[in-house]
Amino acid sequence: MTGSDRRPTIIDVARQSGVSKSTVSLVLQNSPLVKEETRQQVRAAMQEIGYVYNRSAAKLRAANPDLIGLVINDLRNPFFTEFATSLQMALSERGYAVVIANTDENSNLQTDVVGAMIEHGVAALIISPAYGEDLATFEAIERAGIPAMQVLRSVETRTDVFPFAAPDYVSGSRAATEHLLAGGARKIAFVGGLEGRGVTSERLSGYLSLLEEKGIEPIVLTGRSTRAFGREMARTLAENYSDVDGVICFNDQVALGLLSGCAEIGRAVGTDLRIVGFDDIEEAAQTWPTVTSVRCDIAGFGRTIAETVVDWLEEGKVPPPEYRSGVSLMVRQSSGGTPAPETLRNAI
Repeated sequence: MTGSDRRPTIIDVARQSGVSKSTVSLVLQNSPLVKEETRQQVRAAMQEIGYVYNRSAAKLRAANPDLIGLVINDLRNPFFTEFATSLQMALSERGYAVVIANTDENSNLQTDVVGAMIEHGVAALIISPAYGEDLATFEAIERAGIPAMQVLRSVETRTDVFPFAAPDYVSGSRAATEHLLAGGARKIAFVGGLEGRGVTSERLSGYLSLLEEKGIEPIVLTGRSTRAFGREMARTLAENYSDVDGVICFNDQVALGLLSGCAEIGRAVGTDLRIVGFDDIEEAAQTWPTVTSVRCDIAGFGRTIAETVVDWLEEGKVPPPEYRSGVSLMVRQSSGGTPAPETLRNAI
């Protein structure tokens, strides 16, 4: 029971009935997505605590047909920040407002923010999901019956319900491996990415398949995709894998850390050790030496996702279960290449 000094709220109903706020909201809206048993459970809780539904206020809260929710797993990473920025700007051009949440790789927080967005009436959701116990997040979206896309990484296998879009990571890692082999590398390691995650497996896949074709033994050193890990790996490679002369990094953050670590121990990048990053964030072309990287055109990808979701909302065009955007290799100094003239001008 709630105290007599205030009116019961939807949170009190959720607590009393043992369901989420989003489920209570769906019951109040008479949504057919809620099971009858759950509906009766919530209505019984409302009666027990004396909750009164203010329908006119609820209508005002729900009237957000031009609001889209964007949930990102790690906005500290420039790769995801650039995607979120380009997506938000593209949606704004089409007349949609965007509410953005960073989950910091926390699946429980993800469930909470998605529930809050649903309660506030978002018309659609775009999610770069956190890894972990994700069922509650997608169950809530399914009950709400709103369009939702997974982007950049996938955790929900029902892509017919929750379509997935990402760059072609497999082709990217294969192109990076081909480039290092063509440049004379004989022993290539893959560094970074947490083991067991889908996106790590994809970025590894092209590398592993090509080395298998060439009869070369792979060396995989997984770990957090951070500069700190990359910097640590510079010494690890020098001490424990001295024959490695080429490295493909899970992302540019690892590559930039590896660059710093090599400078620290006096190892020549681009000659003694050739390095390729992944994502091609802006800093890859601005550091010295410049970093060769798999370009995912994340800004263009963001614009594509914006158009896809708007077409889904306005014209009923459901996206295909899976979409892969093209990638390209930007060859620079870290793998023995020469930077483009504009890179040199920007660096001066």
